[in-house]
Amino acid sequence: MRVLVVNPGSSTLKLALVVDGASESSQAVPHDGIGEVEELFERWGPVDAVGIRFVHGGPDHLEPVAVTDGVLESLADACDLAPLHNPPALAAARALRAKGAPVVACFDTTFHTTLPPAAATYALPREWNQRWRLRRYGFHGLSYEYAARRAAELLGRPLGELRLVLAHLGGGASLCAVRDGRSVDTTMGFTPLDGLPMQVRSGAVDPGLLLWLLRSGGVGLDELADTLEHRSGLAGLSGTSGDIREVLKGVATGDPDAGRALEVYVHGLRLGIGAMAAAAGGLDALVFTGGVGAHTPQVRSLAVAWLGHLGFELDEELNEEAGCDRDIAASGARARVLVIHAREELSVARAVGSVLG
Repeated sequence: MRVLVVNPGSSTLKLALVVDGASESSQAVPHDGIGEVEELFERWGPVDAVGIRFVHGGPDHLEPVAVTDGVLESLADACDLAPLHNPPALAAARALRAKGAPVVACFDTTFHTTLPPAAATYALPREWNQRWRLRRYGFHGLSYEYAARRAAELLGRPLGELRLVLAHLGGGASLCAVRDGRSVDTTMGFTPLDGLPMQVRSGAVDPGLLLWLLRSGGVGLDELADTLEHRSGLAGLSGTSGDIREVLKGVATGDPDAGRALEVYVHGLRLGIGAMAAAAGGLDALVFTGGVGAHTPQVRSLAVAWLGHLGFELDEELNEEAGCDRDIAASGARARVLVIHAREELSVARAVGSVLG
């Protein structure tokens, strides 16, 4: 089966051709490059089906679904829940559906439907939670689904026996606790804006602070939304684009703003790892994935530096050399540390095969 996978990132559409479960080709195009997406559909053809990653499907779509007019309409209503990712995904779905191949929408939220009520429920009036179907949805689920399965392979143990903390670190960043092969907690919530500091997104901020900015700080609603989504995180703190490579370069040259940005980023990561380990009921392995997680040894080293009480000890030589999926923990460490490259396209292609039979 030849599946064209469209994966919207924060600034690009990543496309891959997956043939019988293996990636054959890949390319990135701008968010507005729908013409290029259509061109690749023809060039990589024949395409049997299209799988499109949607970060958020809203409350009505928690499982992969074949795209119909009604599905497109409901996904359009969910765009304000993931404004960086869902609009380009929706545009690609409309364009490729017109090509005649079946299109399947695959959701990051699916992996987190197993969250127990204690982890999924907000401490808001139950009438609100019921009326608007408010809950912690969690994201990066397609990445986590692959990383969890791959971790079990690397460790040579059944996934159902493992307690894992998965760290997807890229333009967006989140953590997930996996126990018995199921997501039991995660740092993102109702939207992908929650949780860890990210490249340009703020992560968790005291809601009272946001109310103060609106009521007393003279900040308008649109300005607040734009700032939290586009001008915060590593970018807002460091004055750079927020790309971790720029931040680390600033740290190396003694830039205090870059240094503070990195400290805030790593502090949030350490706290989150500890919290996810508690949610998992212990820890057999920590998994780094995503563009930053898989390619930035300094971030991995800093993240675990204060977490020796959880059993972490890196083999720094392996950490620096990790160019493929591997265990980088010291041989005698109680907890393993894995580097796994993100392969969301494989999770999407599996979901497409499941939906289409």
